[in-house]
Amino acid sequence: MSKYLLNKFLYTIDRDTDLVERYRADPAATVARWEAEYANRLLNCVDGEASTWLAFDDTERTALITHDYPKLFELGAHPFLTLTLFIGMFERDYTEPLGFQLEYARRLSHVRLPYPDIST
Repeated sequence: MSKYLLNKFLYTIDRDTDLVERYRADPAATVARWEAEYANRLLNCVDGEASTWLAFDDTERTALITHDYPKLFELGAHPFLTLTLFIGMFERDYTEPLGFQLEYARRLSHVRLPYPDIST
């Protein structure tokens, strides 16, 4: 398990509107493509520099594909990264103000202090 890789996925997807829309429409293909093309690229570095060992485990991959943000939080994904990405993806599906944020809070209401470790 790699909290770093989960957070890197959330961060990079959230910063590209095309990737956000692809992730919303076809999460399995987006996760697979991102893992193949982006997972081992170094953030903010020169093209061509990359690692070779980063990959999601089955639990992480399933949580990403199913948009299971409570599970992602349990796995150590940073809550601000999950919240901002999923607001961008799902806020439009709610008619009431702060609709998705309230849903996010409801689905994470079972989490008690101490929160899962979100350090990478």
